[in-house]
Amino acid sequence: MSNIDFFKPSEAPQPREKIKIERLEAKPYSDGWRVKILLNVTPFQERPSLEIQVRSADGRTVSELSVIETMIQHMEFTVHIRGVASPVGEYVARAALYYGEDPSIVQHSLEVPFSVAGG
Repeated sequence: MSNIDFFKPSEAPQPREKIKIERLEAKPYSDGWRVKILLNVTPFQERPSLEIQVRSADGRTVSELSVIETMIQHMEFTVHIRGVASPVGEYVARAALYYGEDPSIVQHSLEVPFSVAGG
């Protein structure tokens, strides 16, 4: 009898302790006020949660997003830069992956810097 493989070995769902953020990208839209966040996580058996923040150069949170128990591995979001007179400047996007009710108990995180240019 032959085996039927539903996943490539590299794409097989992993246990909780092996889950991490594999990709994080931040791409500003041409208007400067919106940012596309692209995020991939390890294929999972148990659904992880995520906290995503965008911070300005001075460390102020200008956008944030919570994802509770995602069902998908590849995600795209659009966040809006808020609380600044102009979006032009340097930023850092941070994503933190966690399990359970407490987002402060982070299992894995990634940060990526990006810039919004003047137009």
